[in-house]
Amino acid sequence: MICGTLYMGHSTLLKSRQVDIDLLDEIPDKEKCTWSLFSKEELKHAIEKCNNSSAPGPDKLSWRHIKMIIRNKECSSKLIDITNACINLGHWPSHFKTSTMVVIPKPNKSSYNSPKSFRPIVLLNTIGKFFEKMIGERLQFHSISNNFVYPCQLGGLKHRSTTDAGVALTHFI
Repeated sequence: MICGTLYMGHSTLLKSRQVDIDLLDEIPDKEKCTWSLFSKEELKHAIEKCNNSSAPGPDKLSWRHIKMIIRNKECSSKLIDITNACINLGHWPSHFKTSTMVVIPKPNKSSYNSPKSFRPIVLLNTIGKFFEKMIGERLQFHSISNNFVYPCQLGGLKHRSTTDAGVALTHFI
């Protein structure tokens, strides 16, 4: 039996317990699926709900700029090519990982002498976030359609909300 160490949360940070990782061998292997190239429809779908008033990252591109860029067929094709190349090469350019932190004061604080009175916001490069959005939507679709996600999982998934959780709870009660 091979064991790993599981570190518990906040209050039990220094405590650990042994976990039997042999149970992972009991999980059946799923059939390997192929990753198809991104399409113009996926590109358009990924951008349509992006808020034009969001603050841009270090690349100074806003969602409004990206929306204007993809109207041009040649530009949208190049963006799709870059996204597909990142996947095929297994490489995420360091430019996409660059960020800027902006510290914003929280409203209605009696004193701003404490770090708790401020909220740090990290702004990533917009083009990298755009590609991540396309990849994330594809991964979520494949995860759900291949039953990698438990059917009762509601949080963090598209088309599933707290309303769904409330309806399920009401049904069970």
